[in-house]
Amino acid sequence: MTKKKMTEVEEPVVEETVAVKEQPKVKTPKMEVKPKNTWEVKDRVYHLKGKTPLSKTIKSANIYWFDEEKGYERELKYCSNQRTCFVDEMKGDQRLEHIIFRNGTLSVPRNKVILQKLLSLYHPMRNIIYTEHQPIKIAENQLDWLEFEIEALKLAKDIDIDLAEAIMRVEIGSEVSKMSSKELKRDLLLFARGNPKLFIDLVTDENIQLRNFGIKSVESGIIRLSGDQRTFYWSSNNKKLLTVPFDEHPYSALAAWFKTDEGMEIYSNLEKRMK
Repeated sequence: MTKKKMTEVEEPVVEETVAVKEQPKVKTPKMEVKPKNTWEVKDRVYHLKGKTPLSKTIKSANIYWFDEEKGYERELKYCSNQRTCFVDEMKGDQRLEHIIFRNGTLSVPRNKVILQKLLSLYHPMRNIIYTEHQPIKIAENQLDWLEFEIEALKLAKDIDIDLAEAIMRVEIGSEVSKMSSKELKRDLLLFARGNPKLFIDLVTDENIQLRNFGIKSVESGIIRLSGDQRTFYWSSNNKKLLTVPFDEHPYSALAAWFKTDEGMEIYSNLEKRMK
């Protein structure tokens, strides 16, 4: 009897997988960013505009400010026992205080923030009958003015005589024709220092020399301007050159006309006659 050889069959090993329970995600709460308080705590000074009486009281109640966010007017009142100047935010009794300027000035110490905010932000008379003294803004304005002055003086120093005459004719009129070159230069520098912005505007005005040329043409008697300052004529034959548009300065209109085809021919003609 033949014995069958038994073969061992290896059973596959099955790995058990352990299910790992997923931990719930914990949301980290976002930190709330509070808006920065831009109000600067400091002493503030307010000045009346115009004449300064010995004392002047401005309204501290029955005044209103339009709130853009809320969309309606909110009543304002200055009360010494409240932490706000808005009536709808006040609690308890309201102890009304007066707002008085002495000799045109009101100094408000840093601890009276409510009064400062009322005067600086909300009061309807702000920048109408009084202003807040702001040294930084004053310094900025003064710096701008000084820079204008420096630029104007530089331009005046290097300007040619014809342009100098044209600019000073705007300032003093026909008297400029009687001035010597040194007088003209002196007055030009004084004008540049006294009114630098206007001076720079005139220097950069492309029509300023054309205006001056037109004025000199009239002063020389080559052309004339009618008594109502509405029409330019040839003096020799009374032929009309130009009708000045309504509400326009006659010499500004003449300067603009000199740039047209017809005006350029007349300009060349006038230039030859004035030599």
